[in-house]
Amino acid sequence: MTSVGDKARNKAEELKGRAKEAVGKATGNEQWEAEGKAEQGKGNLKQSGEKIKDAVKDVVDE
Repeated sequence: MTSVGDKARNKAEELKGRAKEAVGKATGNEQWEAEGKAEQGKGNLKQSGEKIKDAVKDVVDE
């Protein structure tokens, strides 16, 4: 099973991306907006991977 720390880091990465995207939109900084979207995607992808790992672990443990 994945650690709580990994899950927290992945969620933090997603939230950091959301904040960066929002600042980019508010200031008209397209680079920050794009970087924020990319960070969100990376965080979401990692979270999905963690969910899959947990689901596989649950099936194996049954």
